[in-house]
Amino acid sequence: MGDPYILMLVALAILAVVDLVVGVSNDAVNFLNSAIGSKAIPVKKIMIIASLGVFFGAVTSSGMMEVARKGIFNPNMFMFQDIMIIFMAVMITDILLLDIFNSLGMPTSTTVSIVFELLGAAVCISLLKISANDSHSISDIWSYINHEKATEIINGILLSVVVAFSVGALVQFVSRLIYTFNFEKRATYISALFGGFAITAITYFIIIKGIKGTPFYEDVSHLIEGNTFVIISGSFVAWSVISQILIQFFKINILKLIIGIGTFSLAMAFSGNDLVNFVGVPIAAWNSYEAWAVSGVAADSFSMGILAEKVPSNVWLLLLAGTIMVITLWTSSKAQNVIKTGIDLSRQGDGHEKFQPNGLSRIIVRAAMSINTGISYLVPQSTLDFIDSKFQKPVIKLPKDRKFELPAFDMIRASVNLIVAGILISVATSMKLPLSTTYVTFMVAMGTSLADRAWGRESAVYRVAGVINVIGGWFLTAIVAFFAAALVAYLISWDMVMIPILLAVVAILMGRNTLILRNKSKEVKNSNI
Repeated sequence: MGDPYILMLVALAILAVVDLVVGVSNDAVNFLNSAIGSKAIPVKKIMIIASLGVFFGAVTSSGMMEVARKGIFNPNMFMFQDIMIIFMAVMITDILLLDIFNSLGMPTSTTVSIVFELLGAAVCISLLKISANDSHSISDIWSYINHEKATEIINGILLSVVVAFSVGALVQFVSRLIYTFNFEKRATYISALFGGFAITAITYFIIIKGIKGTPFYEDVSHLIEGNTFVIISGSFVAWSVISQILIQFFKINILKLIIGIGTFSLAMAFSGNDLVNFVGVPIAAWNSYEAWAVSGVAADSFSMGILAEKVPSNVWLLLLAGTIMVITLWTSSKAQNVIKTGIDLSRQGDGHEKFQPNGLSRIIVRAAMSINTGISYLVPQSTLDFIDSKFQKPVIKLPKDRKFELPAFDMIRASVNLIVAGILISVATSMKLPLSTTYVTFMVAMGTSLADRAWGRESAVYRVAGVINVIGGWFLTAIVAFFAAALVAYLISWDMVMIPILLAVVAILMGRNTLILRNKSKEVKNSNI
């Protein structure tokens, strides 16, 4: 039969390509929603900008690859055979899980899925090793699992939900007070200062912070470290002046420029943070095989402590992964389905609601209205009138014979979505924390839409129900990922013949889901004719 581990590596490489396709179909929503929803830039140009961002982000993701090797478990406690079973179980489970969510049009977190799959598979193999050793007890599980780092990652993911929503809502509220909905009539210096702030935040947090942990950082570290204040203040002044020149003399809409730069930067941040979710495990498997192949030790006796060391990532592999991600962006119909869900829940005004209200959404809306009523008694009426005047939406009059499809939200909100989400993700990437880009971008969009009064009395219960459904899906992802990966790891450890059987199941289910989605798309097209 030959070396079974070579066959496993080939299978992992194929699964990595499939996982990139399935994962990007889910995560494209993260960096395309704002630009597409605002209709500030033609879709084709948005896709080109995002594609370039993905390429640059792929190179900066090398520092994140350590998460797959040692972020969840202690590799020195596992043998080569154990590691290959864990990695195989993770990839099989990940593809099935993400494909199901994509087919439902629900944005889920590739970060949460990969973290809990690694955790579930590692716990399963750990328990099997403990049960086979009479001198070990269940309490020894903590020797196998890197519980401190795993806890840090999980807490960071959960905290990001609250932080993203709160910061998004606050920044949007202040931005709307400054700009109002009639932002075209505001003084040019306001747009110039906003442009200076936005582009400075994007360039510093995403580009400068984003290269930290990459092979290129050492070459420029002496220019960055210790000069934070000078870099930020100098960038703000320079970009504000450039923005004023572009507005005053070249009549350029600075908000469109911010959305373009923000889309590029958020795509870059996404790729830098999330690429580990798709190719980190196969690359770690290849590193493991290289170390074992030259050792001459049996697969069940060779300790994988080598994974605890820092291993430089192959830039060409990362660029190949980036290429696959870009091709998926342009061709995936499932990506368009997931994008639609995010835009629908954050759009300004009424329309078709995908989710039905439930008891919890009604309770939350009633509680929010009661709190709002209470605040109105505490705040002076003159202040409330001033705030209300800033949130008055312009009335667009059109001839009866003309139709015009309004954007889901305006360029102010699109800019805030991109700036806030990009900053939060890039900060996490610089700290080598695999933050959930889905959680961050979705909750920022929900926070800005709430602050922007996009949820009216009639639509609020539907939108809140949608948010609850999506967040519930995230927690369901974690639970299912843990137990499914543990089950798959157990089946593979029981007999290696389960690998081709499970791969066949993956192929059948993915093919079935693709056919179902294709038939639904045809039905929608036929109904619109």
